[in-house]
Amino acid sequence: MSDWARRTAQGWLLSIHAQPAAKTSRVAGLHGDALKVRVAGPPEKGRANAELIALLSDLLGVPRRSVSIAKGELSRRKLVLIAWPQADPTVLLGPRVAGNGS
Repeated sequence: MSDWARRTAQGWLLSIHAQPAAKTSRVAGLHGDALKVRVAGPPEKGRANAELIALLSDLLGVPRRSVSIAKGELSRRKLVLIAWPQADPTVLLGPRVAGNGS
C-alpha cells in the first residue's frame, strides 16, 4: 500500500508522526514515510495519545478498543495498530480529514 500503512495479520500498522498540543486534532498529510497527525491533547499523562486514538478511531469508523499504540508511546514517532482488518487507512488522506468539529 504505502510506507506509512502496512497490512498485518491483526489489521493495519500505521507509522504516525504526532504533533501534540495543536490547535485542533486533524490529519496534516504525509511527513516522510509517516502520516503526520496534529492532536489537541497535551503531551502529558497520555492525553495526546488518547486524543490520537480517538481521532483515528472516529476517522476510520472503528471501535476505540481496536486502536492501540504498538510502539512509541512517549515519542512523536509512533506505530499504531488498527486491529480491524476491514479498515481502509487511505481515507485518512482524504480531501477533508479533520476532527473536533473542523
